Amino acid sequence: MASRINRAIELLAQDQAIYYVGAHSGHVLTRAQGREDAGTWADYINIGMEHGAFDMAGLEEYLRGMVEAGPTRSGHRTPTIIVEAPVNGTDIANVRYNAWQFRQILGRGAHGVLLCQARNAGRGARLCRELPVSASP
Repeated sequence: MASRINRAIELLAQDQAIYYVGAHSGHVLTRAQGREDAGTWADYINIGMEHGAFDMAGLEEYLRGMVEAGPTRSGHRTPTIIVEAPVNGTDIANVRYNAWQFRQILGRGAHGVLLCQARNAGRGARLCRELPVSASP
């Protein structure tokens, strides 16, 4: 039985390494692909949108396919999904101007966002404070 919302958090809480699959662009975001990827061996799936399409309709369908195929072998509703946002994380202004993208990603049910090019932990912490979101795929 799963004790956390996703396997990656469970493993990190136990000081274990986590492993992922997924390219930095070009992930197939269809319901059928989501059903297939639901059985992944990886602790999380990386969805690359930094250098690929910002495809929210596709992300939503992909996650629906995962929910349909779930739960995972570890008992979670879906595998952990982390999306690389097409946002320059080099300064707070860029993060703030693009916060709408994070809300769109998380609102479709992704578990997390990878802030590309963040130069320090403070920017990531600021992002977390400024993003009240409730996710529901």
